[in-house]
Amino acid sequence: MTLLLGRQARLRWLHLIIGGALLMPYFLVGTVVVGMYNRDGNAFDSLPLQLTAFAYALPMAAVTGLFPLARPLSVAAVRALCGVPAERLADGPARTRQARVRTAGWLTLHLALGAVISGMTLALTPFAVTVMTLPFLSSVRNSAVLDLPRALTRPWALALAPFAGLAMLVALAGCAAAAGALLARRAPLLLGPTPDDRLAAAERRAADLAVRNRLARELHDSVGHALSAVTLQAGAARRVLDSDPEFVREALAAIEETTRRTVGELDSVLGLLRQEDEGEDGLTGPALDALDGLLARCGVPVSYVARGDPGTVPAAVSRAAYRIVQEGLSNALRHGGRAAPVELRIAVCDEELAITLDNPLSGRTPVVRPGGGRGLRGIAERAVLLGGRAEAGPHDDDRWRLTARLPLHIPAQEKR
Repeated sequence: MTLLLGRQARLRWLHLIIGGALLMPYFLVGTVVVGMYNRDGNAFDSLPLQLTAFAYALPMAAVTGLFPLARPLSVAAVRALCGVPAERLADGPARTRQARVRTAGWLTLHLALGAVISGMTLALTPFAVTVMTLPFLSSVRNSAVLDLPRALTRPWALALAPFAGLAMLVALAGCAAAAGALLARRAPLLLGPTPDDRLAAAERRAADLAVRNRLARELHDSVGHALSAVTLQAGAARRVLDSDPEFVREALAAIEETTRRTVGELDSVLGLLRQEDEGEDGLTGPALDALDGLLARCGVPVSYVARGDPGTVPAAVSRAAYRIVQEGLSNALRHGGRAAPVELRIAVCDEELAITLDNPLSGRTPVVRPGGGRGLRGIAERAVLLGGRAEAGPHDDDRWRLTARLPLHIPAQEKR
């Protein structure tokens, strides 16, 4: 009985009744069309004319299903009443021809089955109840309105009448359950995502992942570099607190400047989360024009040589170059210490920007933070996104070299 009268069966029955109600306006239009060429009879008094009006109604309902908003409305009803998992149904309006045709097919099937089950419910339920009351109510048996056949007034027929009426109700419930199950099975096929929908969803996921990766790179480069520099400066100041107060003051000033700058960069990154349009790529991080300040407060001695004019570098490339240098200095500071000299060379050519950063290997095992190791991968990702390349690794046995080459002319779609 759960399959026939359980909660899921009742909800699907309700879904069918709604379909029958939605078909009524089209059915009434169909009766008008039938009446135009059959003026001798009323469509409601003739079963063949009713079936003809029903045949006219279905194509009109199918046309309604071609509108884009028909799919989200149908999907909402199916999710609420048919027990179909949400992930098997498409989201949003039907934009493509294939999606609209599928929706039209679904609406036609839903309204057709709904009309049949609604008609059976309205006609068979009172008739079955009447048949069940025949043995108990003589007024029903003798009613001139019903005009029952004489066979139904015989004792054996009256004894079977309650069971016959109950069988009619069970048959009605079975038909409704079967029709509801058919709709539930067809819904993923007709209202599920089309290949175009899946492609659009994959593109949205890829775009979301790209934004998350950009945020991760920005946070790693700006905040990670600042924390590394601040930690080393604070540690050095603590060791000479009593013997060199002047160095301590300089270290505290550098810490203050580094944290102030990092807070500004963090606001820029968080602005992207708030969907603020703060630049051509959504971020307004520092560029090569701020490189002198970075080198002055990075915490390691840097020998900097520049060829060409960094001011001619496009904004997106300039920001990426700054972050690459920043991460390279962070690695040198983290793995080589404050005394390790760093050589930085930046060359602006006609077609590309070349960055080379050399620092000595300290000979000690570097301490890797839990969850760390993303800096070099972030550098490579930045370079690839701009159509360039980056490499890092040991050089001449006792040095570490980071090189990056970024094209100066990049397609518009890659600037993001």
